[in-house]
Amino acid sequence: MDNFSYYKPKSAEQAIGLLDTKWGTAELLAGGTDLISRQKDYVASPKKVISLSGLPKSFTQIEHNRTNATIGAGTKLAAIAADSSFKGSAPGLVMAAGEIAGPQIRNMGTLGGSLCQRNRCWYFRDEEVNCLLKGGDRCYAMDGENRFHACFTKGHKCIIVSPSTLGPVLIAYGATAHVLGPKGERKIEMAKFFKAPSGPNDREHALEPNEMLLSVSFPWTMAEHSASYEVRQKQSSDWPLVQVAAAMTLNGKKAKEVKVVLGHVAPTPLVSEEAARAIEGKEVTEETATAAGEAAAKGASPRSQNGYKVKLLSVAVKRALLIAAGAKRYWEV
Repeated sequence: MDNFSYYKPKSAEQAIGLLDTKWGTAELLAGGTDLISRQKDYVASPKKVISLSGLPKSFTQIEHNRTNATIGAGTKLAAIAADSSFKGSAPGLVMAAGEIAGPQIRNMGTLGGSLCQRNRCWYFRDEEVNCLLKGGDRCYAMDGENRFHACFTKGHKCIIVSPSTLGPVLIAYGATAHVLGPKGERKIEMAKFFKAPSGPNDREHALEPNEMLLSVSFPWTMAEHSASYEVRQKQSSDWPLVQVAAAMTLNGKKAKEVKVVLGHVAPTPLVSEEAARAIEGKEVTEETATAAGEAAAKGASPRSQNGYKVKLLSVAVKRALLIAAGAKRYWEV
């Protein structure tokens, strides 16, 4: 990797002061599971690396009260998966955090890293390929090796998939990101946090180059009846082929305020209004959940090698809804 200057600020304000007004020259370092690999591959060559390990404890803590929960951006994924309050009151978040990669990554990776990481496209990660996101004039995955890329591609110049597994769940919960920049703090709805990049000056999120994520908070309202279901090739350190986060309230046996968010199938987590409408006000059964899964998949426009994702997605929607409603996981018997 290229040489860089290393900084260890003691406050978020000091960290912000070290950031630049353009991307690429300065990088924040938390767990490092994304940044260090990009540096080794010369995909990232910052002049400044700013460690967040010296920030106050609030940056790495989980706080609860009667109405909501707040998670510091530096909180480890393993801590989120093991939180006792989340296990009963936000099971979808526990499922998602507990399935990310393997134990080593979960004990190093952080909430902020999961939400702000760069995409995993093999063309983007190859230092020899000058793709659209590195200043080139084309997305090589459009007509190239695209079996792990987006199957919802209409309107997108670049067909990466959003790599965050926690993002879909937090969107389903109606979460809010708390961000710090030179002008102070601001809030971003998680539904608006992710962006579809199309050039070297874009990122996969809504932060400015001189801003950082402080924490994410969400109300308990939508979290109790929730689930995250993903399909991947292997259970050890793999990226999901598809993921679905589902959340709802239950009026008796009927689903209300249903949220279905699709992950790893589009350049951003995708809220499926079609799936939600298909099951809103109905009892969550095999039949109604199947109909919701089929509704979610209707807008897909897969590329040459990833049409298989469409069927995986409809099944994942069905299973996420059944789990969120408390149904028995018959497919695990």
